[in-house]
Amino acid sequence: MAKRIDVADLNIYYGETLAVQDVSMSIEPRSVTALIGPSGCGKSTFLRSLNRMHELIPKARVEGKVMVDGQDLYAPDVDPVAVRSQIGMVFQRPNPFPTMSIYDNVAAGIKLNAKRMRTSELDEIVERSLRQANLWDEVKDRLDKPGTGLSGGQQQRLCIARAIAVRPDVLLMDEPCSALDPISTQKIEDLITELKADYTIVIVTHNMQQAARVSDTTAFFNLRGIGQPGQLVEIGDTATIFSAPANKATEDYISGRFG
Repeated sequence: MAKRIDVADLNIYYGETLAVQDVSMSIEPRSVTALIGPSGCGKSTFLRSLNRMHELIPKARVEGKVMVDGQDLYAPDVDPVAVRSQIGMVFQRPNPFPTMSIYDNVAAGIKLNAKRMRTSELDEIVERSLRQANLWDEVKDRLDKPGTGLSGGQQQRLCIARAIAVRPDVLLMDEPCSALDPISTQKIEDLITELKADYTIVIVTHNMQQAARVSDTTAFFNLRGIGQPGQLVEIGDTATIFSAPANKATEDYISGRFG
């Protein structure tokens, strides 16, 4: 079930260093929100804070609220492992588990959650996830072969299948196409468009055209200045952000004057 995310007054720290300052935004369910901005402005840091992966880094912490359908993900009684199963992550470089087959890569999250189930049930989940990731027809005859034997684009779709196998509410993607060729990139973009029927998707991208193609909403992040924290400059409907942004820095970035 796709869910709404509300972020309020979020500050993200690495030790004493404030990396991202005072972000507030709402992310609608069953939509794609793109985070754009120059390198080092906190986009990926912000993305990782949405499923509490940021705090896996020593001395990293957040202040403020991340609410998913009204539940505060950082409340003291919330289990961060449960958060990460409900809010899946796809990384910049495809990272299938190297010792596992294609089948076991997809099933890994389900097994990790210690759910006992019949083989036939697991088979159904693996097939459904690979179909959702538009990969089934390409791999159905070699499910027992290593996931690392696939092409880069196929590996990334395998990682998406692995992420959606556990039926998350939200899917986070950190530059999922940056290591891929144009044909693989188009397949991932088409897949993102299909997946938003079932998921809330947040994607970090350096590719302006990609943000314009796949997202419904675009958020522009920028640095306050050299050595200053990143901040959210503006967020809005993607067509509006790209045609008539409210902020001059957004316009300068989109038109290629900096970044």
